[in-house]
Amino acid sequence: MNSKVISIVLGGGQGTRLFPLTATRSKPAVPIAGKYRLVDIPISNCLHSGFERIFVLTQFNSASLNKHIKNTYHFSSFSDSFVDILAAEQTPSNVGWFQGTADAVRQSLHHLSVHEFDYVLILSGDQLYQLDFKDMVTKHIESRAEISIATIPVHANDVPGFGILRTDNESLVTDFIEKPQSNFESWASDVSSEMAGQGRYYLASMGIYIFNRKALYELLQGNDHPDFGKEIIPQSINTHRVASYQYEGYWEDIGTIPSFFEANLGLTDDIPQFNLFDKRHIFTRARMLPPSKISGTLLERSIIADGCIISASKITRSIIGIRTRIGFDTEIENCYIMGGDVYQTLEQIAESKESDTPIMGIGDRCKIKNAIIDKNAYIGNDVCINCGHKLEDGDYGAYTVQDGIVVVKKRAVIPNGTVI
Repeated sequence: MNSKVISIVLGGGQGTRLFPLTATRSKPAVPIAGKYRLVDIPISNCLHSGFERIFVLTQFNSASLNKHIKNTYHFSSFSDSFVDILAAEQTPSNVGWFQGTADAVRQSLHHLSVHEFDYVLILSGDQLYQLDFKDMVTKHIESRAEISIATIPVHANDVPGFGILRTDNESLVTDFIEKPQSNFESWASDVSSEMAGQGRYYLASMGIYIFNRKALYELLQGNDHPDFGKEIIPQSINTHRVASYQYEGYWEDIGTIPSFFEANLGLTDDIPQFNLFDKRHIFTRARMLPPSKISGTLLERSIIADGCIISASKITRSIIGIRTRIGFDTEIENCYIMGGDVYQTLEQIAESKESDTPIMGIGDRCKIKNAIIDKNAYIGNDVCINCGHKLEDGDYGAYTVQDGIVVVKKRAVIPNGTVI
């Protein structure tokens, strides 16, 4: 079966709701858990399922994503496995950018046609979950479906943010509505007793699809509709056999700063909903970094990535990313520190101290709370972030504030003594 499946990971649009993390990178390239990128999640799920022919479709701010894919996913020369980038390109028949999810796949069909496959697995590049795609494909084949949609039961409060569907007793989709804002009570579905106990009665599309090859070509070549969720899927229900594959595990759509923040800090729980410490581990770029060095720091419910040099007094419920430097007597609480791409030399650090300017990382005697510190930030000594009254949402140059979360931008410099 594995040789019959080709996977496509959609690289996402501009990711404006994740700004400023997407100011210079695409959503799938945003770092998570201190050492991974979001795109590693769908790719790892594919590889653990035995699906090793993967295209990643990219368009906006794609340089860092392309570099990550190139440096990470290598296979034997004697294998037909690959993870390849398909960037939006102008051709004689099309001079435009990708206009939506379906249009992105439509413009890439000629790249797929050189491969043998019966099924296409289409995935989003900005979700956090662990799912056995092999089981989903098996159920797709058993149900004689032409299209399968991965669905997850959600609470009524979440319904307006999703495509919601109804199914019959064979789990075939009978109705689909995109992001209903009101009067959706009749869309409740039969769910397991566990889901019902949580009040999760509505089946939401996860944006994960399986198409039979013939159905995919029919639906994409027969029209110019740009999006799967808004047009292709709803219209196909009346013309094709569309099945629901119900999933009840952890799944988070990383669409906003608050959801991104909570998904990362949730990894520090004693038994996190998304388990990093699982045999189905996440694949990512192998870095030859030294182990982290920690001096005199009280650590509580925190994750420390490789290559850090930490002298903080206390770190609580936080993720500390690769190559992070944290100075003496500093306190970190409820933070995601993404770390650095390089180390500063001892000479560079000495020059910064002489000129009384921040070094890369976090200085001495800082207090930082409820913050995301993007990569390669320079935070000086005696800096206080989120230590006073609630901050107003907005963009303040070196940082933004959303729902009380301060996001210090990539390569930002926060001078000594700054209070935010």
